[in-house]
Amino acid sequence: MTDAAPARATRREWIGLVVLSVACLVYSMDLSVMFLAIPSIVRELEPSATELLGMNDIYGFMVAGLLITMGSLGDRYGRRRVLLIGSAAFALASLFAALAPSAGMLVLARALLGIAGATVAPSTLSLIMNMFRDENERNRAIGVWGTAFAVGGVVGPVTGGVLLHFFHWGSVFLINIPVMLALLASAPFLLPEYRSGDSDPIDLPSVVLSLATVLPIIYGFKHLAAYGFEPLHLAPIAIGIVFGMLFVRRQGRLHHPLVDLALFRRPAFTVSMLVNMAALFFLFALFLFQTQFFQLVLGLSPLDAALWAALPGVFFAVMSLQAWRVTDRFGPVTTVLGGLSINAVGALSMAAAAHYQSLAGMLLATAVLGLGFVPVVLTTTALIVGSAPPERAGVASAMSETCAEFGGALGIAVLGSLATVVYRLAMRPVDLSDLPPAMAEATRQTLAGAVDSASMLGGTPAWLAQARDAFCASFTICAVVAAVSLLMLALTARRIFAATMPRVVADIH
Repeated sequence: MTDAAPARATRREWIGLVVLSVACLVYSMDLSVMFLAIPSIVRELEPSATELLGMNDIYGFMVAGLLITMGSLGDRYGRRRVLLIGSAAFALASLFAALAPSAGMLVLARALLGIAGATVAPSTLSLIMNMFRDENERNRAIGVWGTAFAVGGVVGPVTGGVLLHFFHWGSVFLINIPVMLALLASAPFLLPEYRSGDSDPIDLPSVVLSLATVLPIIYGFKHLAAYGFEPLHLAPIAIGIVFGMLFVRRQGRLHHPLVDLALFRRPAFTVSMLVNMAALFFLFALFLFQTQFFQLVLGLSPLDAALWAALPGVFFAVMSLQAWRVTDRFGPVTTVLGGLSINAVGALSMAAAAHYQSLAGMLLATAVLGLGFVPVVLTTTALIVGSAPPERAGVASAMSETCAEFGGALGIAVLGSLATVVYRLAMRPVDLSDLPPAMAEATRQTLAGAVDSASMLGGTPAWLAQARDAFCASFTICAVVAAVSLLMLALTARRIFAATMPRVVADIH
């Protein structure tokens, strides 16, 4: 006897995928669309420094903190139901944000947007796993899903710029409403419902502990990246780790936990989580350095830098649409290992481009990185969710997204701290005796401080070229560290996959 082949997707599933992808695009846009609106908001609402920080950060914090909770709610009570409730809440919160009469109200609206947005990624990905049973079609669908996130990151700033040119700053939020209304109108006809059948209420202490774990750790890493290494910024990370230990202990005792720890006994799940996090660890940090490189080293205007920085997003979107072909041709394990190796080559190319201060070299290195990165992330995402039992797909997809948040924040903090140390060491012998003490200190701390100091003095002092060389040296060293680490990760993953290959295959299928 032979097993029947999985049912092929119909037109309904593919149209449903488009609807889900548009929702993901809006969710991704909201992570960046507000950046350009900040000057207008500051002029009209006059926020304090704390309120301004909250406007920028609270959305991402709430999304990261509630992903696992929303994934579990979807598994228990229906993924389509949770997505629709979240979409309705997203539309209402967007209206609230657009009409916010004060800075405090806008911070609250952004927090509500984050809570609602946390339903999108786990619900859409777990629904895709239900809608596309054929592995080939599922890989293609996940590629489309990933493309929506990439396009959202590129389109967000551009859309914000166009809207702000013609309309009030609130328009950057109002654009969300028709998209979410279209999702609410079409989803009941296009998207299947799925729930695990577990009717037990969600464990509220676990929800609190998950928030107390994720939020302080993300906060600590973001502050390390923004302000450099200080012992004070380690405190929230330590607090988050303590709450994380309490969270894990509680999950082990519960009959129906928020996170099933048995998932980590599946090799495909655990290895894919680690690879996914490591890939994002290096990519986020390298792209942060690249943005600074465009403006502070090459001297491009913010607009020109944004346009050059948008090119990788376009390339990543194209790669996301085609990544399924790589996975289908070579298989998931070979795709992951090969992609990590290509990533290492891309990181080395970026190191060379930084050393020679070459715009063309930087763009070429970014293309190589995308060639390896996109198949790795999409394939590991499919492995993470596909290796989980169907009733746990929502939580698994939420853990994948949370892992990505951790990887990006940790990479920026760790490699950012390394780059800062290298820059400051390289600037020690530079003669800045002609500068006022405060200006000399700012120049020795960061390249941005050096560029600002040179701008205030006028002209192009000799030490500015030395500061740019110091930054490029720090960028080069971080890129080399990334390349070596990625190769070591590929070798480690190869050993684990080789030792557990039968179990990995069993997990996936």
